[in-house]
Amino acid sequence: MFSKVLIANRGEIAVRVARACRELGVPSVAVHSTADRDSMVCRLADEAVQIGPAPAARSYLDPAAVLQAAAQTGADAIHPGYGFLSESPDFAEACEEEGITLVGPPADVMAVLGDKASARALMSKAGLPLLPGSIDPLDAPEAEELAREIGFPVIVKAAAGGGGRGMTVVRGPERFAEEFRRTQATAQILFGDGRVYVERYLERSRHVEVQVLCDGRGGAIHLGERDCSVQRRHQKLIEESPAPNLPEGLAERIRASAVEGALAAGYVGAGTFEFLVSPEGEYYFMEVNCRIQVEHPVTEIATGVDLVREQIRIAAGAPLELAQEDVRLRGAAIECRVNAENPDLDFVPAPGRVEEFVPPGGPFVRVDTHVSTGYSIPPHYDSLLAKVIVWAPDRDQAIARMRGSLNEFVVSGPGVHTTRGFLDRVLADDRFRAAEHSTALVAQILDAGEEGGEPA
Repeated sequence: MFSKVLIANRGEIAVRVARACRELGVPSVAVHSTADRDSMVCRLADEAVQIGPAPAARSYLDPAAVLQAAAQTGADAIHPGYGFLSESPDFAEACEEEGITLVGPPADVMAVLGDKASARALMSKAGLPLLPGSIDPLDAPEAEELAREIGFPVIVKAAAGGGGRGMTVVRGPERFAEEFRRTQATAQILFGDGRVYVERYLERSRHVEVQVLCDGRGGAIHLGERDCSVQRRHQKLIEESPAPNLPEGLAERIRASAVEGALAAGYVGAGTFEFLVSPEGEYYFMEVNCRIQVEHPVTEIATGVDLVREQIRIAAGAPLELAQEDVRLRGAAIECRVNAENPDLDFVPAPGRVEEFVPPGGPFVRVDTHVSTGYSIPPHYDSLLAKVIVWAPDRDQAIARMRGSLNEFVVSGPGVHTTRGFLDRVLADDRFRAAEHSTALVAQILDAGEEGGEPA
């Protein structure tokens, strides 16, 4: 096991990693910006090091500052959480050069899977089904010719994209060239890489992903699937496991494909293989996330497997403790992300000072958060305040438990708005309750003029 783990992140995921380290008996180091000097993880970790000012580019996204903190504190491993440097092959390679273990896959695996174009090519060779489209990035004339061939609507995606950014849906040829070039420019600004590719766009798809664990010794298992179809701007709001209302046998085929893809890639650690499911029940590989996911607690509460603990164990060289037949999915689990955003203003961030913070409780209710009364929500980072996760013997009971938890949750303060009310409206929607929803559900609710936020 490692002698010390540095947590290269902030917010609830940093708190989550600090707790996992404590349970493993491994000292932890929190790094923080000036905006986060009083954060919860700084109190929970054994040490805390300031690495820069509030802007992420000069703190959490600065590889040199993170590595310097590791050297200063004698950390021999770095857990990157999600976001920030978690999927940077360059950072992974820098860690390898410094003799520090990054909790995640090797740099070369991350480079292949982090690039959507090369990931598609590898998964195609492994036999996973892909949506019609390009394997390699194209220029505008080639892309338009392909788009006409596969049929509109299509989606233009950044090869280096992530987090729901760098994607544009194009519904007809008349605006294709303009939208293609605009997406290229956006990708260059966001990711420093203007390569984009084209694939068919599914109007009413389900977003289903599979959690895998691989030990780098040939051991690879899945821990079931999650449905992440409730999204706004391609970013997830509600996740659940198992995915409800799939055609018979489909979940098993998707799970098997994820394990096959992980083995083909030589994956190590915890990862997520993402798929789209068409209304006709066909499924297609979309991408791989080479890190822990925001929604990992859904899988943890459904399987009883501590994913962060397993990440750290595997990174330290331990083999998988579980075989596939040991994995048991029980009941139904749901996670809701409570963000500091105003749904009535297109989910614009709503930072402010939290004057009252009362999380829900009760049987089979878990809250992952870094917030407490008196917390000032900084404008510099992601707007996630808390994740509420519930478990119940079946989906109907889980929905009821989640609605009760959201209604019990109090987050208030001057200028603070949250998504809590909107999430409750989604859970009450007949399409969601019948598991007949798709990735279009949030837009459908908003188009119907239903308000969903609540002021402080």
